[in-house]
Amino acid sequence: MAALEAQKLTPAEETEVQQWLTTSERLKSSPSDASILDKLNSHLTSRTTLLGTKPSKADVAIYESLAPAIKSWTPEQRTGQHGHPHIVRHLDFVQNSSVFDLKISDADKVKVDLDDIVYVKPPTDAKAEKERLKKEKAAAAAAAVGGEGGVAATVVDRTKAAAEAVKDAAVDAKDKAAAAVGAGGDKPKKEKKEKAPKPQKAPAVATPPSPRLIDLRVGHILKAIKHPEADSLYVSTIAMGDKPGTDDTAEYEGQVCRTVCSGLNGLVPLEEMQGRKVVVVANLKPVKMRGIKSCAMVLAASPKLKEGEADDHKGPVELVTPPADSQAGDRVCFDGWRGEPEGVLNPKKKIWETFQPGFTTTENLEVAFDGSLVKEVGKEETGKLTTADGGVCTVKTLKGAAVR
Repeated sequence: MAALEAQKLTPAEETEVQQWLTTSERLKSSPSDASILDKLNSHLTSRTTLLGTKPSKADVAIYESLAPAIKSWTPEQRTGQHGHPHIVRHLDFVQNSSVFDLKISDADKVKVDLDDIVYVKPPTDAKAEKERLKKEKAAAAAAAVGGEGGVAATVVDRTKAAAEAVKDAAVDAKDKAAAAVGAGGDKPKKEKKEKAPKPQKAPAVATPPSPRLIDLRVGHILKAIKHPEADSLYVSTIAMGDKPGTDDTAEYEGQVCRTVCSGLNGLVPLEEMQGRKVVVVANLKPVKMRGIKSCAMVLAASPKLKEGEADDHKGPVELVTPPADSQAGDRVCFDGWRGEPEGVLNPKKKIWETFQPGFTTTENLEVAFDGSLVKEVGKEETGKLTTADGGVCTVKTLKGAAVR
């Protein structure tokens, strides 16, 4: 274990280790949670350790959380068709490898019978499958095209015939055209009609810029930890409605999530970040923050600075809270400025910097956009930040605050 403690890990690996330590705590209280076990088994399918090949204290933590439960697993639970064989393999590696040096007696180890394999996935013969599809395709083509005596013409034959037909048609057309010119040679030429000028298209009406360009969504923080390299940052794993395979996402506990760094350490207690819903800006360009890529931003409110006042970053700070019945991924928009957002905001256009000064809170603690503070929007209205169903996003106590 001393060797593991002294091991050098990158900031990204440190973050992953902290995430697995959190998962191990959840497994202690719920060792039969199918969603966590399925995710863990899938993760270990092509990995020797949780980090891939590099051992860490996270491997030991998962072992200690699951070993008591796995001792009583049936063969079907271990290696059956719907079992978790990769978890069993990982557990056997951790308890026996000298790398971890757990010094567990044989009597206390989880008994693993390497020959007791209940289900083996049948292999797919890729070559045979390819040949079968090829034959089916050829048979279908032969059935579709028949020749004299029921014999199908080959592709080459049909191509030649089609080429000859096109050639004959072209010669025939040329002869007819020559005959027509010869017969009507004495006719006067028709005068060309002057073409009427095409009507000019009306220029497109430029729509004024709008805060709708900013992709604001409900996010669900599944886990938050302290950034291993920055005292002021939290690193959160947030589900925000992305489709599987979206850039800069990863699956966590069965949900598609993004990693988000936020400068809230010391301003919002870590326990308040766990398992809660927030509002996120989802189309900012990802940036690396002390070695960890942050792929969104969590919205929070803080008192507005007076003219000439410097921001001492001491707070208070309150997270923006979406309606209780909202779901991760729900769009939220300012009333009066609803519409489709941009893809990824172009930093050179400074769209976020232009509209953020209008983000505020009302006397009723509702988050809103004040058009009078941003001349580019072209109207001095105030619109609440709401879901499609009309639910309003709020803060706890801060009135007339800046939201960013």
